[in-house]
Amino acid sequence: MKVVHINTYEGNGGAGRACLRLSDALNASGADSSVMVYYQFKESDKALAFSKSPFQKAKAVFNILSERYLAMGLTKALKTPFSLQWFGRSIKKHPKLKEADIIHLHWINHGFLRPGDLAELEELDKPIVWTFHDSNAFTGGCHVRYACENFHKQCGNCPLLKISGKNDSSHMNWLSKKKGYANLGFHIIAPSNWMAKSIKFSSLMGAREVAVIPNTIETNVFKPYVKSEAKKLLQIPSEKFVLMSGFMPSKNDKHKGTSYLIDALNDLASRPGIIKENIELLIFGNKDNAEMPAFPFKTTFLGTINNDAHLAKCYSAADAFITPSLEDNLPNTVMESLACATPVVAFKTGGIPDMVTHLVNGYLADYESSEDLATGMEWLYHEESAAEIQKQARLSILTHFSEEVIAEKHMRLYQSLINLHPH
Repeated sequence: MKVVHINTYEGNGGAGRACLRLSDALNASGADSSVMVYYQFKESDKALAFSKSPFQKAKAVFNILSERYLAMGLTKALKTPFSLQWFGRSIKKHPKLKEADIIHLHWINHGFLRPGDLAELEELDKPIVWTFHDSNAFTGGCHVRYACENFHKQCGNCPLLKISGKNDSSHMNWLSKKKGYANLGFHIIAPSNWMAKSIKFSSLMGAREVAVIPNTIETNVFKPYVKSEAKKLLQIPSEKFVLMSGFMPSKNDKHKGTSYLIDALNDLASRPGIIKENIELLIFGNKDNAEMPAFPFKTTFLGTINNDAHLAKCYSAADAFITPSLEDNLPNTVMESLACATPVVAFKTGGIPDMVTHLVNGYLADYESSEDLATGMEWLYHEESAAEIQKQARLSILTHFSEEVIAEKHMRLYQSLINLHPH
């Protein structure tokens, strides 16, 4: 079975990583799976690029930057991602797509596939699967919805746009998607139950078939290391209680909830029974240290970690991974942490409850409550059965998200679509 996965970038962002991981898992299960991306920052053996020649690369860069900067010009400074999908390219003639048994779409924004470009894929007469890594496919432009329910109808009056009204850019986008989708048969995969539920409320997608199949993870890479050894590697005394977070103060992503993390850490530091000197904080991500606020605990900034084996050791060094995300489909960091047997403290939002079971392999805090986030950290700080919680964290991933389990679910769906598809 030949499967071609299509994504804007290779390995960049959550969707890029999820796409590569799935392809590897399918290949390990006997499929012939490959990944094609719109733009590669550097050549690799993991994916093929649609933009190969200097002209195609220049055009891709123009589309990507135009899309991003025009969207920034039209939206308020609310730090919520928004895509216009005014720029794109046709991919229907590519030989890899003509040879495929299944075309599997992932994240296709940033000047890659407009609704009209998607509609052309119907001409290939292949089963098409589309995994939604965020909400953009069924909204008028936003990738993160918060409490907005305009996507239940036809978008318009968009709270993100500077010029908002009944026929604003979000409504025009909605109409463009409605037209493009009407001519395209595809089966949706939602990586989380939260995403599946959101799709059902959508005016664009509500009537479509949706399968809930989570993303997967390399369980042989993201695995537990001996905590004391992992701490030693990072030059942290073994008796220290280590908190880790992958979120940085971000200019672009309000939904990452960094302000709640800072408030929660300050709250934790002030609680009786918490000895500040016993706690260390690890922060990883791509922000300069100069932008960091003052944290109440001794903090080590790990920077961007491009080596997964080293990242797994960092997770293993932590006693708790904290994610203050306000809206997330099925965040890779949560899955990675649990796979390394490190419990997670997070808000009860998005797809996180699909992975974290409250007081079993982590702590689900009340939404937007920094105080409850701190309570989750405090629980693990005092918890005597930490070893059992760590064991449950790893077991939850092996049982529900391992490569074999997720590859099999995809193969079953692919085969059912091939069987239904007229030849």
